[in-house]
Amino acid sequence: MIKRLEKRSTAGNADTSNGSNKHCFIGPVDGNQNPARRFKPAHPLISAGTLGVANRGRLIQALYDMGASSRVELARVTGANRATIGGIVQPLINQGILVEGDVVPANRTGGKPATKVWFSRQAKPICAVLLMPERVRACLVSLEGEIYAQHDADLTTDLKDASDGFQIVSTCVEEAIAFAHLPVLGIGLAVAGGLNAAKGSILAMDLAPCLHGFPIEAELTKRFGVPVCIDPNTRALLVGDRWFGQGRGQRNFAAVYVGESLGAAIYVDGHLYRGAAGEAGQIGHTIVQLNGRICRCGRRGCWETIASLQWLRNEAQARGLPQPGSLDAGRLVSLAKSGTEGAKELLQAYAFNISVGLANLQQLAAPNCITLHGDVVRGGKWMLELIEENFRELIFNPADKQITLAPGDSEDVASLRGAAGLILAELLDVII
Repeated sequence: MIKRLEKRSTAGNADTSNGSNKHCFIGPVDGNQNPARRFKPAHPLISAGTLGVANRGRLIQALYDMGASSRVELARVTGANRATIGGIVQPLINQGILVEGDVVPANRTGGKPATKVWFSRQAKPICAVLLMPERVRACLVSLEGEIYAQHDADLTTDLKDASDGFQIVSTCVEEAIAFAHLPVLGIGLAVAGGLNAAKGSILAMDLAPCLHGFPIEAELTKRFGVPVCIDPNTRALLVGDRWFGQGRGQRNFAAVYVGESLGAAIYVDGHLYRGAAGEAGQIGHTIVQLNGRICRCGRRGCWETIASLQWLRNEAQARGLPQPGSLDAGRLVSLAKSGTEGAKELLQAYAFNISVGLANLQQLAAPNCITLHGDVVRGGKWMLELIEENFRELIFNPADKQITLAPGDSEDVASLRGAAGLILAELLDVII
């Protein structure tokens, strides 16, 4: 219990009983009730030792948001003076991370000609890895977001143990790294499966059960001797959007993946929201139908039961569409355009079901933009227009009418860029 301390005068303090030098104290009665022992500050101050690191991260974020910029432009957007910006930029140039480029004419700067800075093409690349249930893909990603030196391999269900699976992953990484003429900055890993991000281990991958529980982050670090960052694929998609895609410059947006499963990642007030235990984003298991179909999680009525690829294929079979077992949004749109019986109706139902979950997300978190990934993107413009039309009808807050629904980059591109972004954030101390 916290009580107000009595006013008192002591030998070392002025007497406050006469109305002068009045001080109001809120404090504990005894040391055992000290609030500092019970409460952790929600927003601790940045220490002098880390202030420069934090400012460097904010400048890097500004560069990604704005593109190549002069020191004057960076000073203007960050609110810092030119000397501070120069003190951050020059070491990054010396380290080969940034490079000077085009000159901005004096009539555009209002003073002397200025030189723009941007990420050096000679900087060390990042190795990005996308680990899917059936395959693994590794590549190199430049600090500009260029993807090259891609290597793929299949993951099969007949792998004997985790060492076999890890050998496939590490071989792909080795082949990608061998292409670089410089050591890589680190390895970023996006995993399409259950993940214990705190421990860096895989919880579950449906078609690669040998990797269940495997501490892949620690093993990659041991094998290659560079920093390794790991996160679920949906979060990697959001990080990719934040660094290189629709999320640039946004402080509140979300990324949603639609495929065999449904997932979301949310960027709130300039930060990736992970949740208390790192489990935020399980949007596929929000309830949208009371007493609906049984979900693979064992509960009824999850959004996944009406909007995943499995639902789409089951419905296609029930409606007699051709080759239902391999149907996706792209082929469904083609069937609808060709006049195949039942295809247009199924497309409309699929779009509506997807929009239900998106509307729930919007009403809860109110992001400025939702980027869509996965099967939705394969459906193209028609699919996106159907989803948006239903979405607009389902949301009721007038302020939400300005929300943007945007297709993300192709799934692999966004995931690999996001995996690289995890390493960028780690090495450049950028808070995501």
